[in-house]
Amino acid sequence: MRIVFLFIAWLLSFGAMAAPGDVATLDRSTWPEQLGNPTLFDVASRAEILMFARVLLASESIDEAGLTRRLGLRTINLDAINRVRGRLWQRLLANYNFAQQSCDQDASFCFLVEDMDTLRQQAAKFQVSDDSYYIKWAEPSRLFHAQYLDELLRKAALFPQTSSEVDRFGDYERNGDEMHDRLFLLTFDSAANATPDNTAWVSDYLRKWNISGTFFVLGKDIQARLTDSSVASLQATYSQQCIGVQGWEFRSHSHWQDWQDSVRRSVDLVKNKLPENYVPLFRPPDGQRRSDAEAFFRAQGLQVALWDIDAQDGAGKLKGNQSAQRVLTLMLLWRHGVINFNVKQEAVKTALPWLVAQTAPSGIGWEDCQDAFR
Repeated sequence: MRIVFLFIAWLLSFGAMAAPGDVATLDRSTWPEQLGNPTLFDVASRAEILMFARVLLASESIDEAGLTRRLGLRTINLDAINRVRGRLWQRLLANYNFAQQSCDQDASFCFLVEDMDTLRQQAAKFQVSDDSYYIKWAEPSRLFHAQYLDELLRKAALFPQTSSEVDRFGDYERNGDEMHDRLFLLTFDSAANATPDNTAWVSDYLRKWNISGTFFVLGKDIQARLTDSSVASLQATYSQQCIGVQGWEFRSHSHWQDWQDSVRRSVDLVKNKLPENYVPLFRPPDGQRRSDAEAFFRAQGLQVALWDIDAQDGAGKLKGNQSAQRVLTLMLLWRHGVINFNVKQEAVKTALPWLVAQTAPSGIGWEDCQDAFR
């Protein structure tokens, strides 16, 4: 009875933890170990997977009315929410199976997980004891995952009326689901603001570390740069990097009458001026695109490039150190995927070096941008 009472009390606290719209971040200093080798990466990964699974399981006990209130919405698409939940569970199971392969080297957070049923059982009883080496991490992590889950469920609740990266309309749309374990792709959005543009700084930093990333550009930005500088100068800026398009300007491509022209004009410009860098990818601004666009994109030879790890470094959101720590936590949780930074926010100049340094000894890899989404 005491266990049941504690679980019910925890469920009630789960429903009052975060205001709608809060952006999740976690102070990684609460984790007592550096990710100094692949085994320690797995330990931290198992911990984050189990904590998120615990929060995800608890959310399933909230009825539709309660979930609507929790997400701060008037109505929700429960079918879309359940579809996203199902996909999350599948990734958690696959990821835990990868993460437990090093349990013979360090048994921390290693529990019997053989299938979905046993994963859900372990999630239901997962807790960190008060005398644990990891106790300072436990509550901040729970809060992080509750807020992060809210972000995902809120987007799912609005899908497909308001499209986002939380779900796909077809296999012509790609995210990080199919990437290999421990492999991540760095991508950089342009966003609406003109300055600061940190493209040159970011691309130079990546070259120094022998990393390639995909920069999703606006057609009007490339046109403006060509007015102020030469094609050769622009090619030097993007040397060894990849370029996809976000359209001619940063606005929703779901209700814009000229969205097709926006995509075509941008593609033509980049292919003409930066052919060695161009990759046939369209990144919808804010993830918003039409559900009936498959025929258009296939005719253009394009794939829609989504993401599954968002730095939330847009204006008024997270600062550089917070953004970096959020990304690292989600790398531990999802173990592979597409990371989305905003190249027009100063936060990226703090977040990216910290992230690369923290993960350097952990056994992860950075996907070559030319090989991504193939």
